[in-house]
Amino acid sequence: MTPGPTKVSRPRDTVARWIALTTMVAMLTLLALNELFGALAGAWARPPLMETGLMDKAAAITRIIDSAAPEQRPDVARAASDLGLDVQWLQRHEEARLPVIGDPEFSEGSVFLRRQLNRPDARIEAYEPDDWPTKDDPDRRYAVIIELTDHTWAIFSVTSRSWGLSEWQRNLIIIALILLSTLIVALIATRHLATPLEHFAEGARRFGVDFRAPPIPVVGPYEIRQAILAFNAMQAQLKHFVQDRTQMLAAISHDLRAPLTRMRLRGEFIEDTDQQSKLFRDVDEMQAMVNAALEFFRDEARLEHATAFDLAELLHTVVDDFRDAGTEVSFEGAQRFVYVGRPIGIKRALTNLIDNAVKYGSEPGVRLKAFADCVEIRIVDRGPGIAPQYQEQVFAPFFRVEGSRNKNTGGVGLGLSAARATVLEHGGTLVLRNRREGGLEAKVSLPLN
Repeated sequence: MTPGPTKVSRPRDTVARWIALTTMVAMLTLLALNELFGALAGAWARPPLMETGLMDKAAAITRIIDSAAPEQRPDVARAASDLGLDVQWLQRHEEARLPVIGDPEFSEGSVFLRRQLNRPDARIEAYEPDDWPTKDDPDRRYAVIIELTDHTWAIFSVTSRSWGLSEWQRNLIIIALILLSTLIVALIATRHLATPLEHFAEGARRFGVDFRAPPIPVVGPYEIRQAILAFNAMQAQLKHFVQDRTQMLAAISHDLRAPLTRMRLRGEFIEDTDQQSKLFRDVDEMQAMVNAALEFFRDEARLEHATAFDLAELLHTVVDDFRDAGTEVSFEGAQRFVYVGRPIGIKRALTNLIDNAVKYGSEPGVRLKAFADCVEIRIVDRGPGIAPQYQEQVFAPFFRVEGSRNKNTGGVGLGLSAARATVLEHGGTLVLRNRREGGLEAKVSLPLN
């Protein structure tokens, strides 16, 4: 059987390939800008002879040589020469070793030079390197030759056209072009790499506070796409794991109701009233724990989407609810503060914290304060507080501190657990500490970004 044609896979858009491509593009851009600078820079970079200042210098030197004695003219010409200009005095035109061209008349500059020399009939010729028949001719140069009053000649030669800029200025422009081209290409390249990384980091942070967050879009170079795919797969597995465990625990809590009901019915046949009351108390406590667990696992606030709401108004509503129930709760802070989050979940968490302050302390109060990067909500009271060794343990489900809590106040130890879970889902923190003046402070910090 003849094998079919081999399918050639397309090259992967890898980070290494992108870096190599970026380097190549930067080099090509630099070469292109360099050529553009040399060819199209204009009069400020490589001006014509009339705009280089050479004509003014040639007119002045010609007047000096013309006024000098013939025996002094070679010395005057040598003295007038510099690194960029060679000046010679010649007795005959042929000594200049100039090419034979059709019309060497310097029409562009002759009018200017004749006016400067005050000699309307002066003979003036100009030559460029292209006028020489061969490019390797050693005499190839820019040259202007001017006839003096005694029919001798002054010739001014430069090996290359004046740029109109000094060498350090030209080097500075070239360095600026190099930096500019490199910066432009680097910005484009880093943007191509940084954007998917920013999306990746944002998606990871979002998943850290909400396990139901949508998957991260798979974009960017090959390595980043593979990392995003792996993260999305892990996120889906964690979602499935949490949902399975939550459903299992909710089912267990639900199924416990039937045996608890049977225990209570059978307790009716116990003749010892003291033992019967103890059994009923234990059954009621277990029933309360089951109901609290079911409410925790089926918390509809966890399915709530984030939205903008007035956090100060929400706190006022919670405080007013307690006041309507006959409990005075003080409030200090801004009268308006817009926050983006899940208002039902935050309201339930803050209600639990204020309810604890009401049950286990006195003079409950709420303090709201905004900072540059977070908003802080402190719930304070003047109760007995919590021993430092228990201030972290109380967040464990069903944990109760003996002596500081009593079973007659209600609750089974899920309020703080649920409150911290809500705060953590918003990327915040919930910590407890005893106040110096007595009582407990629950500090909730919610990030603004």
